[in-house]
Amino acid sequence: MKLEAKIPSGPLEKKWDRYRLEMKLVSPANKRKFEVIVVGTGLAGASAAASLAELGYRVRCFCFQDSPRRAHSIAAQGGINAAKNYQNDGDSVYRLFYDTIKGGDFRSREANVYRLAQVSSNIIDQCVAQGVPFAREYGGLLANRSFGGAQVSRTFYARGQTGQQLLLGAYQALCRQIALGQIEMHPRTEMLELVVVGGHAKGIVVRDLVSGQVTSHAGDAVVLATGGYSNVFFLSTNAKGCNVSANYRAYKKGAAFANPCYTQIHPTCIPVSGEHQSKLTLMSESLRNDGRVWVPKRPGDNRPVGQIPEDERDYYLERKYPSYGNLAPRDISSRAAKEVCDQGRGVGPGGRGVYLDFADAIRRSGENTIRERYGNLFEMYERITGENAYATPMRIYPAVHYAMGGLWVDYELMSSLPGLFVIGEANFSDHGANRLGASALMQGLGDGYFILPYTIGNYFAHCSQPRPAASHPEFRLAEAAVKERTHKFLSIRGRRTVSSIHRDLGHLLWEKCGMARNEASLKEALEKIPAIRQEFWENIIVPGESTEINQALEYAGRVADFLEFAELLCTDALMRRESCGGHFRTEFQTPDGEALRNDAEFAYVAAWEHQGEGRPPLLHKEPLVYEELKMMQRSYK
Repeated sequence: MKLEAKIPSGPLEKKWDRYRLEMKLVSPANKRKFEVIVVGTGLAGASAAASLAELGYRVRCFCFQDSPRRAHSIAAQGGINAAKNYQNDGDSVYRLFYDTIKGGDFRSREANVYRLAQVSSNIIDQCVAQGVPFAREYGGLLANRSFGGAQVSRTFYARGQTGQQLLLGAYQALCRQIALGQIEMHPRTEMLELVVVGGHAKGIVVRDLVSGQVTSHAGDAVVLATGGYSNVFFLSTNAKGCNVSANYRAYKKGAAFANPCYTQIHPTCIPVSGEHQSKLTLMSESLRNDGRVWVPKRPGDNRPVGQIPEDERDYYLERKYPSYGNLAPRDISSRAAKEVCDQGRGVGPGGRGVYLDFADAIRRSGENTIRERYGNLFEMYERITGENAYATPMRIYPAVHYAMGGLWVDYELMSSLPGLFVIGEANFSDHGANRLGASALMQGLGDGYFILPYTIGNYFAHCSQPRPAASHPEFRLAEAAVKERTHKFLSIRGRRTVSSIHRDLGHLLWEKCGMARNEASLKEALEKIPAIRQEFWENIIVPGESTEINQALEYAGRVADFLEFAELLCTDALMRRESCGGHFRTEFQTPDGEALRNDAEFAYVAAWEHQGEGRPPLLHKEPLVYEELKMMQRSYK
């Protein structure tokens, strides 16, 4: 496998213009001849499907939800970044680019990040035209607020439901094309295998989640917009259905998997309350605009919050990072919370929490102003915890959130497998070792609306591979493999639920490869994962049949892939003998406890190639060459 990033030559700010000038085009009449398969209907998938259909391509779109609008993008709360400088506070395309590179700890591809910053303003214009109800200032201009890792206000928002409003905008664009007959929509349908013909991705095998029917679908290209893999940790902020299966199926068919060890821990999550939980709930990072994070100065101080005077409180983010304060990036804020809790200064049950306090903001701006900004978030917090955060501080603690790793893609968003494009959280390309808040929605819509519609045409203009029929032997082989795997799940008839196995895996990964990891913990995880996987294949029970609605069967397939992917994640973390962003190796830290990179040895994208069952994956390296910026020690102090 040879990794070719296909980065255009020339000055950084001209690369995207140069690419669009030099790429080959497909005429409007010829676009009707091509059929594109899009898997996933979140912000990336819905925007891509709608845009491709608008251009004239025929699109078949698949999602396992009962409606495209139920994709996990709907859960995003705080906002979407764009370099419009509406606040006139010094923002620019270059500053957004710089903040993103720095936020990712200099482990992202420079050209991709600059392009994302360039198209960010177009995203806002597109969404406003669709009717997305962004918050507005008194004079009518769109409002902005701050997010972690930035000293300007560039985040556009719709209270605490930005993802929902953006997805409804993309969904209406999708529905328009469905009504016009350009998109054929397949809800309640899960991709279970990628089909490769002649070295190119040419289709997928899916299971109808209502009837259980397994069918094949052929296309001229396949687009994966299937989100991230953070549910490998069992407890995460992701919806329970989020999984790694589509990406992992593609990995086993030849697509390189990049940087799987880069998993984001989000600092503002409602703390775990007990073993009964199957997922965690996020409190938007936007709350850190007005909320101050603190813990008692004295270990073991269990007094009610109202009895702890101001001079006995440690506003530790403001103390440690005076330039950014409570808006320090997510990875740094998460480790800081863990540090004070490990010192015995945590609050709440088990001491696994810190306070997020709005008292100062309410005194300064009034409770009604805070309600207007964050009302639905406060309501959600009260429904879950029974506590009124207007009267007493929220309790928060870090939790697994976003996957910065994903399938490797080049500048065109095509994987190492020709014809397979990967967009949004499913690819690795834009966030490096840590994602800044409000950049996920920016990347998903940027990829779908403004990047993939260009680059996929260049592939079609160069590709001479015809679209095969769905009766091609490769499709028949893939269908047989899916049915055999399904039969195996149903025939084990053991004693343990799939969920209990998943919980064991997640607990192991959180303890050994979570917020902090080291060589010993990673080797221990790699020793124990095979035993958990063996227990799965020998002792799970999957009730029901394959010819009906069977959520236990769906879940079994996803956990089976998690059990293999977990080894790849830990292998990547063990190989990377440095700390950077969300990957924090305790052996590699500065004297004051910050991440210590090793640019001489690890300034590259780690792209792993599947070598077959029972064989270790092969590491390929894409060097990270910075033409515009100079790698430096990241500091938010």
